[in-house]
Amino acid sequence: MVLLAKRHWLRNALVPTQRIGGKNGRKRSVLTDGRGVPLSIIASGANVNDVVLLERTLDGIVIVRPKTKKRQKLCADAGYKGEPAQKVISSRDYEPHVKQRREEAQEKRKHRGFKARRWVVERTHSWVNRHRKLLVSFEKTEASYVGLLSLAAAMICWRQVIFIYG
Repeated sequence: MVLLAKRHWLRNALVPTQRIGGKNGRKRSVLTDGRGVPLSIIASGANVNDVVLLERTLDGIVIVRPKTKKRQKLCADAGYKGEPAQKVISSRDYEPHVKQRREEAQEKRKHRGFKARRWVVERTHSWVNRHRKLLVSFEKTEASYVGLLSLAAAMICWRQVIFIYG
């Protein structure tokens, strides 16, 4: 009986594991203002490319954009550097500012008052991660996960509007 169990184990140990090709989990795409207040938040599977989510994120803004003569600037990371992303950004009347980290570091060294803007979105992701239910998603449906994301975004907006200690 023991020999059969060992043979069974060895036969399975030598068989290579089949790859399924995708990532498990969820991804969120966030559009924020200059202070880190979320204006649009979209969720999808982790195997979806960021450029695919860009159009849905820009269309999901919950406020009315102000009418100005100058086009608003949209700062993004290097994942949005390609031609399809540039077309989506320009078609929504934004001026694209897509830079890699080293380009921002070089700008900071050249100009004294230059501030990198990438950290604003990273800080917003950190604020969302403070809601521990969203850090590791156990939700079965995407609708319930998006509902929790919307609640977290509303709480972040509320905290930015009020003065807690004063």
